[in-house]
Amino acid sequence: MKLSFTSMAGLLFAALSSNAQADPLTVYAPDYFASEWGPGPAIKAAFEAKCDCDLNFVTGDVLPRLLLEGKRTKADVVIGLNTDVTHRARETGIFANHGLNTDNLTMPIEWNDPDFIPFNWSYFAFIYDNQKIKNVPQNFEDLIAMDDIKIVIQDPRSSVTGLGLLLWIKSIYGDGAEQVWQRLSPKILTVTQGWTESYGMFTDGEADMVLSFTTSPAYHLIAEDDDTKSAAIFDEGHYFMAELAGKVASTDQPELASAFMEFVLSEEFQSLIPEGNWSYPAKLEAQKLPEKFNLLGTPQKTLLYSPEEVQQIRKEAVSEWLSALSQ
Repeated sequence: MKLSFTSMAGLLFAALSSNAQADPLTVYAPDYFASEWGPGPAIKAAFEAKCDCDLNFVTGDVLPRLLLEGKRTKADVVIGLNTDVTHRARETGIFANHGLNTDNLTMPIEWNDPDFIPFNWSYFAFIYDNQKIKNVPQNFEDLIAMDDIKIVIQDPRSSVTGLGLLLWIKSIYGDGAEQVWQRLSPKILTVTQGWTESYGMFTDGEADMVLSFTTSPAYHLIAEDDDTKSAAIFDEGHYFMAELAGKVASTDQPELASAFMEFVLSEEFQSLIPEGNWSYPAKLEAQKLPEKFNLLGTPQKTLLYSPEEVQQIRKEAVSEWLSALSQ
């Protein structure tokens, strides 16, 4: 007799519930993920209700911690890595193959990574106040040509979004990326270390535009009933980013870690993402998204480097950026 994926997952959870583990499942996660305004608390409650176990989020800057700990890591599962650091994360040698079926994901790209599964995704974009900016740029050339515009971006050496912008421009302009940065530089009000500071400057009215995601306006639409924030959609395409989860090969909780990985792709987990992480779930049909997600701008072209390509061009792209902004 063949069992469905759902039946197998149910049996596994039942087995775990009847023989609860003494030790918690340790999941490394970014600060935002496990914060009270992130999806972590609801995910923790939902998973613990199924497994009758303790899920313990250990928060912080995930990749640097993994690079430091290596195979000595105490993590059972890691969540919150992204597609632009996959190569560096895999080089630690700590991840096991997930063994899950990822054929039916609801993303604009195919996914066949053996070690990491995506749990949400979005596109990088510039967010603006649509009550103040009426002549919305349609591409980077339009953005550069705007008069008296103040843009806030993030440092690519410390920020996922900052690195995403580098890769976005590089994927469009190639060897001409440094010249684009030189022309864009006068429009940049400041470069912040992370996303939170720069987005706060934008919402406080200190900047006209901020580097963020196409899904960022969903927060304003749903949580604040504010439709004045929009993403500028560029005809050149937008750079894609997915956030990922991976199982640590050395975990002493292999069954529980596998159960959590399966849970990540479940509808229960995925339904917590739109209004928990303000992004698109990796596996949830469009009709199950909050209604106001239909109001978000949608790029017509997806741009993405492979993990190996990112590793090859990252240092060069950062050097070009530093050179252009220092002039």
